[in-house]
Amino acid sequence: MNILFVADPLESFKIHKDTTFSMMREAQRRGHRVAACEPRQLVWRSGDVVRADVRQITLTGSADPWFTESVDAARALKDFDAIVMRKDPPFDSEYFYATHLLEQAEREGARVFNKPRSLRDHPEKLAIMEFAQYLSPTLVTRSADEVRRFHAEHHDIILKPLDGMGGTGIFRVRPDGLNLGAIVETLNRDGAQTIMVQRFVPEITQGDKRILVIGGEAVPFSLARIPQGSEVRGNLAAGGKGVAQPLSARDREIAQALGPTLAARGLLLVGLDVIGDCLTEVNVTSPTCFQEITQQTGFDVPAMFVDALEAALK
Repeated sequence: MNILFVADPLESFKIHKDTTFSMMREAQRRGHRVAACEPRQLVWRSGDVVRADVRQITLTGSADPWFTESVDAARALKDFDAIVMRKDPPFDSEYFYATHLLEQAEREGARVFNKPRSLRDHPEKLAIMEFAQYLSPTLVTRSADEVRRFHAEHHDIILKPLDGMGGTGIFRVRPDGLNLGAIVETLNRDGAQTIMVQRFVPEITQGDKRILVIGGEAVPFSLARIPQGSEVRGNLAAGGKGVAQPLSARDREIAQALGPTLAARGLLLVGLDVIGDCLTEVNVTSPTCFQEITQQTGFDVPAMFVDALEAALK
């Protein structure tokens, strides 16, 4: 099987923790061929198919260099057995355009995971609206007055931009309401941008749990990303400490409720974020934490992913 990963530049990978790297390593271990390109290398011309200048790579098993390569010019995406979309957020205009190019490749016969249309249909903050029974009280609005009313009702709240990643732009406002007005002005730009507001979940001190769902089935361990010091954010990018732990009964309930539904929409890999008993995000662009969970528990997450990818192609 020949697999193309659409990802960030290979030179930017931190292979000791990178999830895409772990997918590539497992695929190569099974005898599959591995190639990579960046979204900027996707090209479509009328009368032709979607193509890309790809790097056919071989992992070396060493840290430096971690791969060797040969360059194939203008390969048709439909000629690969699978395309794995692993470009990291932000989900900006260029990411959006890349999904349309990948969807055109699908029409030409390519098999793309996660499905491009489903990537567009499941923005990572707003996808939770479909599953409101698993949320803490949540508000999506442009209105500063709505935010103030929500704060008056719930007293301790979290505010965040809809396009944030890695914990960027997240604010907590306590019952005293200190700086609420300034924070709302900063996030919603005087009503020009929609934001999300949620009741603060105190169980964040026990970690923001990343639950991986592969082919509709939950990995049996989550990675609890635990805030450090006075920080309210558990994101690893914001300095959180990742601790793998077995799924709780509530974690399994949420994963079992969402997993089959999302898998049926072509989302082979999903990362559910859960704080306490509450779902907070549905991550579909490039969910991570494969290596951390595998290293701490011995459960082979990359193997589960490649198993699911192989099964999806049968």
